[in-house]
Amino acid sequence: MKDLCPALFLSLRGYTKKQLISDIIAGIIVAIIALPLSIALALASGVGPEEGLYTAIIAGFLISFFGGSRVQISGPTAAFATIVAGIVAKNGIPGLVLATLMAGIILILMGVLRLGNLIRFIPYTITTGFTAGIAVTILIGQFKDFFGVSYPDGVKPIETVEKLEAFFGNISTVNLSAVLVGILSLAILIVWPKIKYLNKIPGSLIAVLVGSALIALTNMKVNTIGSLYSISTSLPSFSLPAFDLSLIKTVAPDAFTIAILAAIESLLSCVVADGMIGGKKHNSNTELVAQGIGNIGSALFGGIPATGAIARTAANVNNGGRTPVAGIVHAIVLLLMLVLLMPYAALIPMPVIAAILFMVAYNMSHWRPFVKTIKTAPKSDILILVTTFLLTVIFDLVVAIAVGIVLACVLFMKRMSDRTDVIKFESTCDSPEEIIPEGTAVYEITGPLFFGAADKLEKVIAGEDIHCVILRMRSVSAIDITAMNALDKLHASLTKDGKTLLLSHVNDQPMKIMKKNGFDEKIGADNFFPHIADALKGAAENK
Repeated sequence: MKDLCPALFLSLRGYTKKQLISDIIAGIIVAIIALPLSIALALASGVGPEEGLYTAIIAGFLISFFGGSRVQISGPTAAFATIVAGIVAKNGIPGLVLATLMAGIILILMGVLRLGNLIRFIPYTITTGFTAGIAVTILIGQFKDFFGVSYPDGVKPIETVEKLEAFFGNISTVNLSAVLVGILSLAILIVWPKIKYLNKIPGSLIAVLVGSALIALTNMKVNTIGSLYSISTSLPSFSLPAFDLSLIKTVAPDAFTIAILAAIESLLSCVVADGMIGGKKHNSNTELVAQGIGNIGSALFGGIPATGAIARTAANVNNGGRTPVAGIVHAIVLLLMLVLLMPYAALIPMPVIAAILFMVAYNMSHWRPFVKTIKTAPKSDILILVTTFLLTVIFDLVVAIAVGIVLACVLFMKRMSDRTDVIKFESTCDSPEEIIPEGTAVYEITGPLFFGAADKLEKVIAGEDIHCVILRMRSVSAIDITAMNALDKLHASLTKDGKTLLLSHVNDQPMKIMKKNGFDEKIGADNFFPHIADALKGAAENK
């Protein structure tokens, strides 16, 4: 467990007063950014505004304290919004708490079992596809509040397609005042970061202040957080969930989805952060353990799922944060804001929240890499990208990731199978001196020999005039048990017909499998040769 030491303890060696001041300043700035975002993401997730702050406070503190990254900032993120909303709609808050708790346990196990490096095996096309899909679902989910549309009683759409149908079915109820506030907020969010000297203040905070002031001064009839939700200033309180076996079975798939997504998002954020601070790499397994602890803490104190937030992490680094102290300060400042400022959150107009989430969706969509991939990637990768994207939008992330990974594996196996071939040499091998003896057939296997390509061995044909077959295996980097069985059958068939099988240049991994399988004893040590010239000589002597 020594290699799971939190980055906090490592970074405090040689810690200076100057760095402490920088971390405190960065933590305060990130907390100001996180305040409106945490509220907006909580509302998009189908829970109350305070749940978002609970998550940023509890999970943010625990993950910074136990984490494997020096600068990671964690809390509620857009990636979880649609997942959480679906869980709440189907299984209520108890189901969400249980799923988050289970996800935390899974994340800890992933870290303890050193599975952090396995995340890199998830294809870029899948992460890009479902990230863009989540962005679209968030965008569509905010149409109602941005345009001030009213739904009839009982209409509570959950799926993205249902939300689209409900929005366009009730588009006649558009509130022009809400649209005006939404457009103004969106304009502030776009323009404010481009204003020199003022862009240090988060645009989302300015949009909240301007939008709230506009509603208060003009008495516009626009929904606010206070008109739709009850606001609580109480501190997060500890509560154990009811462990219902049937509910555990129901939310288990959601728990795995939360865990996998939290792992992917947090480790991607860590990689980005490593590049920004240079040289100080994160410990992926420690980070997974911390993400698990943070999610368990969030669930037990009334929060929602949390993970590393790339935008907030980048803001932390850009403002001088270099140790987990900044993340801890960010959580403490948010706690003070919860107690002191939460009553004023009731004044925030819903179109402002929608505008903030529009920008979140835009920033997380990564549409430029998406389009570039469409233009430049192989057709198989484009298929995975588009399929994952569409399944995320039309169905959900569980289906999208599952189908995407299966599709990626199948297409990868097809690609590898196409690269494997068995080629017969008709006359000579590498040079005229290496003459193929009479009655000998030489076949070269190119590429990995695995279950997807094992049938290629059927190309090895020994007629009546052939008494010896040489398999040249210098290009076979790996072999699996299916191909090993096919090779075993080939040897048995040749032996039955009184023919000899020789192997040339067998690499380490195939040789290891052959020895483990006992194939080396069946064929005989004398029938293995280091070079094709030696195998040809052996075939000539075998007449």
